[in-house]
Amino acid sequence: MKKLNAKELGIGALAGLTAALLVYGATLQPLLFILFGALSALPILIVGLGWGNMAVIVAVVTAGIVGTIAQSTYFGLFVVLLALIPAWLSHLANLARPASELGGPDHLMAWYPLSDIMLHLCALAAVVIVIVGAIMGYSADLVGQMIDLYVKIMDQQQPALQIDQVAIAKTKLLMLYAIPIAWGMIWVMMMLAAYYVATRIVAASKHNLRPREDIPSSLRMNRNAIFVFLAAIVIVFFGGVPGLIAAAVLGAFGAGFVVSGFASLHYRTRGKDWRLPALILCYLVCVLATLPLFIILVLGLYDTRKAISLTPNKNADTSKPTDTKI
Repeated sequence: MKKLNAKELGIGALAGLTAALLVYGATLQPLLFILFGALSALPILIVGLGWGNMAVIVAVVTAGIVGTIAQSTYFGLFVVLLALIPAWLSHLANLARPASELGGPDHLMAWYPLSDIMLHLCALAAVVIVIVGAIMGYSADLVGQMIDLYVKIMDQQQPALQIDQVAIAKTKLLMLYAIPIAWGMIWVMMMLAAYYVATRIVAASKHNLRPREDIPSSLRMNRNAIFVFLAAIVIVFFGGVPGLIAAAVLGAFGAGFVVSGFASLHYRTRGKDWRLPALILCYLVCVLATLPLFIILVLGLYDTRKAISLTPNKNADTSKPTDTKI
């Protein structure tokens, strides 16, 4: 671990201040909570990936202090909770051990697999969604009030429109579980985007502790995530509070498999002349329709593996990591 100096203290404190202000902005704009919440992870990830554990601890503590001063003790604790997620992800990303412990060459170092980082990310995202839902009092009554308000506005704008009450009841039930699923998916994708941007920033600044790796070949979901995903699908049908929690888990892990499926698609089409137009068409179709996205999800479920990035030790050239499948 590097010796902490005044510069690193300042960088960590600045990252914590930025993260706390972004979380505070998220509370002022509830509709943008997921966006601001994910953006708050970016400074924590940058300082964690670039300057290590001690600097990121300073960032988390600073974020909690600023949140407490700005609003309340409970808000400060909530800020710390959000900051701990990217802090933990950066800690995992910086973990490495001799490859010989895994049966590899003696002169190489093995870095913590990106598939396991994804497993932690999906699980933590689901926890955040559940906690936020509990804080805001998410329930069938709240969703029902939202739908009733929307129906009332539509009725005022188009009085001649006859709205079926049975359809409204079905919509309320659908939205009750669709919202946490959507929250879970968006949160994972935003957090993963923040992680990707942070890795590129620290790599460009030459402060990265983890070597830059090939995302299309290494970004996969852990095999154990399949069991969590399937269990969430089953529990959703039981309804109630367990069903709502399972919906958040389903959305978070579903997003992980979708991202993994896209990474697998990028990897499988390498070297093909039609690769670029095919990828563009695939993304456009997935935005417009659900079925292609389901196919990508199935691809992510099918292609689960653990790719470990291997790099030479500190005394050797670390410019090009090698991914190996386990």
